[in-house]
Amino acid sequence: MEESGLQTLRFSLLGSLRAWQGSVELALGSPQQRAVLAMLLLSRGQVIGVSDLVDGVWGTTPPRGAVAMVRTYVARLRKLLEPERTPGRPSELLVSIGDGYALRTDRIASDLAEFEAAVTEAEHRRAAGDRTGAVRLLRTVQAAGDGAVLVGVPGPYAESARAGLAERRLSAVEARLSIELELGLHEAAVPELLALRDAHPLREAVSELLLTALYRCERRAEALEAYATTRRVLADELGIEPGPSLRAVHARILGEDPAFARPGPPVRTGDDPAPQAAAPHSPAAAPRTEPDTPSSGRRIGAAGPAQLPADLPLFTGRRAELNYLSALLPEGDGPPGTAVIGVVDGMAGTGKTALAVHWAHRIAHRFPDGSLYVNLRGYDPHGSPMLPDSVTEMFLVALGVAPQAVPERLDARAALYRSILADRRVLIVLDNARDAGQVRPLLPGTPGSLVLVTSRGRLGGLVAQQGAHPLTPGLLSAGESYELLSRRLGRARVDAEPEAVAAIIESCARLPLALAIVASRAAHHPGFRLADVAQELRYDHGSLDAFAGDDPGTDARAVFSWSYQALSPDAAGLFRALALHPGPDITTAAAVALAGAPPRGVRALLTELTGASLLIERAPGRFVFHDLLRAFSGELADTEDSESTRGAALLRMYDHFLRTAHHASSVLDPSRGPIALPPGTTGGEPLRFNDRAQATAWLRTERYVLSAIVEHAAARGYDEHAWRTAAVLDVYFNRLGFWHDLVKINRVALGAARRLGDPTGQAYSLSGLGVAHTQLDHVEPASECLERALDLFRDTGDPFGQARVHRGLAYLCNRTDRRTTALDHYAQARALFRAEDDRNGEAGVLNQVAWTYILLGDHAKALDCCREGLALYDELGDLYGVASTQDTIGYAFHHLGRYEKAVEHFRRSAHLFAVIGDRYLEADVLRHLGETHRATGDRDAAREALRSALALLEELGHPEVAEVHSALRELDADEPEAPPGR
Repeated sequence: MEESGLQTLRFSLLGSLRAWQGSVELALGSPQQRAVLAMLLLSRGQVIGVSDLVDGVWGTTPPRGAVAMVRTYVARLRKLLEPERTPGRPSELLVSIGDGYALRTDRIASDLAEFEAAVTEAEHRRAAGDRTGAVRLLRTVQAAGDGAVLVGVPGPYAESARAGLAERRLSAVEARLSIELELGLHEAAVPELLALRDAHPLREAVSELLLTALYRCERRAEALEAYATTRRVLADELGIEPGPSLRAVHARILGEDPAFARPGPPVRTGDDPAPQAAAPHSPAAAPRTEPDTPSSGRRIGAAGPAQLPADLPLFTGRRAELNYLSALLPEGDGPPGTAVIGVVDGMAGTGKTALAVHWAHRIAHRFPDGSLYVNLRGYDPHGSPMLPDSVTEMFLVALGVAPQAVPERLDARAALYRSILADRRVLIVLDNARDAGQVRPLLPGTPGSLVLVTSRGRLGGLVAQQGAHPLTPGLLSAGESYELLSRRLGRARVDAEPEAVAAIIESCARLPLALAIVASRAAHHPGFRLADVAQELRYDHGSLDAFAGDDPGTDARAVFSWSYQALSPDAAGLFRALALHPGPDITTAAAVALAGAPPRGVRALLTELTGASLLIERAPGRFVFHDLLRAFSGELADTEDSESTRGAALLRMYDHFLRTAHHASSVLDPSRGPIALPPGTTGGEPLRFNDRAQATAWLRTERYVLSAIVEHAAARGYDEHAWRTAAVLDVYFNRLGFWHDLVKINRVALGAARRLGDPTGQAYSLSGLGVAHTQLDHVEPASECLERALDLFRDTGDPFGQARVHRGLAYLCNRTDRRTTALDHYAQARALFRAEDDRNGEAGVLNQVAWTYILLGDHAKALDCCREGLALYDELGDLYGVASTQDTIGYAFHHLGRYEKAVEHFRRSAHLFAVIGDRYLEADVLRHLGETHRATGDRDAAREALRSALALLEELGHPEVAEVHSALRELDADEPEAPPGR
């Protein structure tokens, strides 16, 4: 390799994300930067668009400037991973491709790649009969990959990757234990299987292995009890019975099957000197039936079947998905040496069948005995899915069995089907499956063939029990969507109206079905301008009218309805209710509120909806609709639910967010005067938080939802919920710098309070507006709003509201250099708190008075105020107040030139805020600490403090990020030049 150091770059993903250049470990930067690196590593050299990186790091709530932050992280990673790259020379490791990036994995090593290679090699050894060698390899990778993965890497992508990697490691453990049982090591396997079953009580494959091991250890009663335990857990947690494979093991134990009591026949291993003779019950001992013998029922001289549907001539994109599928096959042109099952799942309209058929045509030449295809009609609108006995009959005849020789019973048909496939290498496409039970009888029993299944549901049973490889195609990228329209409408027509094409893609939400419908309509009217088509889609926004057609297979509403009609009544009701939610994503708690049902039952319904691909679980416990499915759900809610039903669901949802936000705000700032809430009428319990970290985390993840709730409630006449929800958000939104959001929601809230004629609501809304305008330096509107709020709080006799506004006016005065007036407002606020015996409020005012004295240059008075306030906070046991006051003390000492004392108090304050979990105020204190280090000439310590502050603010997406960047640049500019000759 040309670049120095690249040959020694190594990563670890099975644990904490770490990297080494030779023997030197690299500092990988902030958590978000590590998340970007993890995505690039796990993409295996494929390009990831910037928007996908943003989604993977922050999910549906990215901070402002997220795209710029991602590009900054990439630039830092390039500098870190290629330290000797010449400035301005393109990176050869982390390359830019289009609007995305790819990490060249051929130039790096990782423990994950080694794990996967070892597992693959173990599979090959097992297939070749070297079971001992396979076990040895699998034990090695288990020891190397024990523990959590991607520790400390944030974001929905990392969360999903953690689950996927954990699943693969668990599958490797199961594979090893299965081989050990084949080798007769039952006694040794039982303790590990018991521990594994306790850790994964819902995993049927583990229970199956445990039952087998116990029975072969002559512990039949324990095996039966283990089955009963698993059955109870499955029924209690998921409401299902054990699957057919586990039930079959149970039946063999009940029947005391003598063949089941023995392990499989000895097989030659890499350590064996010679092959062993086949056992009497081994398949190897049975005479091989030749393909053309009349006893097999096959037609002599029949050619291999070729049942694949025609490939779509205009198939576009899906390069990442095609690469994933191609990786299921070994290199070269031969068929797989192990059993391979691919499952392509996802919502209706994503092009699953087109993808499966296109790839099947690409690799059909590798299966010399032909291809089988069937549409299982799992989501047929008429409720007539193909039954496995009918499909096995069709397949047997296609494989050469005479119709009169096809057995009557399904189990006999399936056995004959597997026997024939044992001699052949066939490609099998099972399209539109309803569930795993419809697929299992159609699976080969031996390696060599490949099965590709498509389904709208997640066939988790196939993944867990048959080792299927799942693939969920996402929406098309913007580039792929553009290419789809170009291929169907012609490049010249599309290139002539790029803005209209972008609008069409946005309206179709990059769903292949929707794009195909619109492209078909435009193709039939070549004289139409694409701008007119885009305008039509905008006019129909929120409905599916633009995606209707004569053919049910290309009518979005009809296609979605097939999945909807397959739902249970309760899941269908929840699907409709979720359309009432205004936010970008929906939590389990919000779904519980909308459903008005117990949480456990709602979780099961959400699982049913995600299993049917009508809802996407973007992150654990957070669900999103595809845009067109949301429109479909909303149409159903309007037509199938009464107005009273919808109103009751809305009220429950508004109550949930108002009361949970109120509780979070109270935890975040106990010193703030409480906003009394009316008695709850929906019976739902809000979420509760034990500390500020929990409350802040909920507010941060629900930020966009909460903003939407205020507008949504006001637009539908729930004005009291609107203004009260806005009022409880001001502390958090102000602290995190969401001032434009504060202006927006408080304007809506003010209108709601005025419609109610509620002076208290108007006062709170005006106060929130005043604070936001102050932070945005809108002095006149800030002053006007705060003065009007103060008058209203006086009229209603609310001392806490008055004190709150006086503090707001004092802060405005300090920002406009009116210190004496600020002290007057603080004095009035303190008097109001003392009259109400609110010692916490009084201590908070003392801290703010101290800041004002610092601004006036009277640091001695500032320290006196701090000591008085600190005594109150210590008495109350308020760590938050103590942390704030320690920061003020540090600031006072800094201005007195007593830098060592300032550093001591800043560090104490930053530590307390870190313990509390308030990352913004921790960052604020670290900035103060950096300035003090800079004043002492310790630039390295100053950089460290400022970079720590920057990482916290970048994570929060706070607008003060730019200020910290500027401070770091100033620090670098102040660096003294090196003496000559050095």
